[in-house]
Amino acid sequence: MGRGKIEIKRIENSTSRQVTYSKRRAGIMKKAQELTVLCDAEVSLIMFSSTGKFTEYISPSVTTKQIFDQYQKVSGINIWQPHYERMQDNLNKQKEINNKLRREIRQRIGEDLDDLTIHDLRGLEQNMESSLKTVRDRKFQVISTRTETHKKKFKNMEETHAKLLREFEGRDDEPHFAMAGHEGEYESVLGLGNGGSHVFAFRLQQSQPNLQSGGEFGMNDLRLA
Repeated sequence: MGRGKIEIKRIENSTSRQVTYSKRRAGIMKKAQELTVLCDAEVSLIMFSSTGKFTEYISPSVTTKQIFDQYQKVSGINIWQPHYERMQDNLNKQKEINNKLRREIRQRIGEDLDDLTIHDLRGLEQNMESSLKTVRDRKFQVISTRTETHKKKFKNMEETHAKLLREFEGRDDEPHFAMAGHEGEYESVLGLGNGGSHVFAFRLQQSQPNLQSGGEFGMNDLRLA
């Protein structure tokens, strides 16, 4: 028994429709290849599925452009003209937008104002005031951020200073640590420089006892801790 005829109409089930398309696409591609080989024909085949999937076959001896050019020559239809016209329209629109932007830039720096009406001038003035406000707000934001950063750095320096001072004051009970003053007395000396705090501690080390002074430290017994 032969197969029954299939009614040619749209297949409603999407899965069945896709399966049928895949099978028949393979068949028509095979027929196009056979025509090219058996009949020495120049074949160009373009297909799009319902999902937008693209399939193409072109005879090995030609290119798609050669096929299109031959089609234009035979049919008298310029298939590139509509595409060229759309590109030309888009180019003209872009040129118009570019010229408008350039004119607005010149007007914002005080040029090309002769053709503006009083209404246009007021609008330009308002736009410039709004832009100036935005710039000022941004400037104050940057200044505020930098100020906060410097405050944090200064606070960290103060905390470091206080920590070092506490560490030094905690050594008052240790007899071999002291700070040397200009008059030979021992006092606290704190140096600040280059963005940091520096505490200089000196250790008194006993050398040869001074027999005349009963074993006291000599003048050359001061060592940097």
